[in-house]
Amino acid sequence: MLLLIAGHETTANMIALGALALLENPDQLALLRDMDDEKLVVSAMEELLRYLHIITHNGRRRVALEDIGIAGELIRAGEGLIMANDIGNRDPDAFPDPDRLDIRRDARHHVAFGFGVHQCLGRPLARLELQIVYSTLYRRIPTLRLATDLEQIPFKHDGSVYGDYELPVTW
Repeated sequence: MLLLIAGHETTANMIALGALALLENPDQLALLRDMDDEKLVVSAMEELLRYLHIITHNGRRRVALEDIGIAGELIRAGEGLIMANDIGNRDPDAFPDPDRLDIRRDARHHVAFGFGVHQCLGRPLARLELQIVYSTLYRRIPTLRLATDLEQIPFKHDGSVYGDYELPVTW
C-alpha cells in the first residue's frame, strides 16, 4: 500500500516538474525530442531526478555513532545531524555546474532516491515510469508548451513532496 500511495504522488509530481523543466530549457527538450536514443532518455531521466529532487526537503535525521569529521567540523558520537539530500544533488564537486539542467550529464549517482539501506523501494518502478513518459510525451505532442507564465504556476510548499498543484499546457 505504501508503494502505491507514495509512488503515485511522487511520480505524478516528478512528471509535471520534469515536463516544466524541459519546457523551460528548450535546448534540452529539443535534444530529447529529436534524438531517438534510449541512452539519452535514461540520462535525461536521471538528470531530471538530480536537478529537481522532489522528495522531503526537510532533511534526514541521524545520530552519529562515533566521532566523525565532516568538512573540518567534528561531530561527536551521540550528536544529532540533519542532512539535506537535495543539497547533495547540487554539489559542484559531484556535478559540475549543478544549477544547469544537462540531460547528457552522467547523474546516476544522485541521491534523489536516498542512499544505501535508506533507498526508496519503488525506485525501479519510478525510473521505468519516468523513462516511458520522457521518451513519448514530446514525440506525441511536439508542440507542447506552457499555457501561462512560469510565475503563475502554483507550487507545493506544504508537504514532504515538492511539486505543482497544476501545470497548464497547450499545444
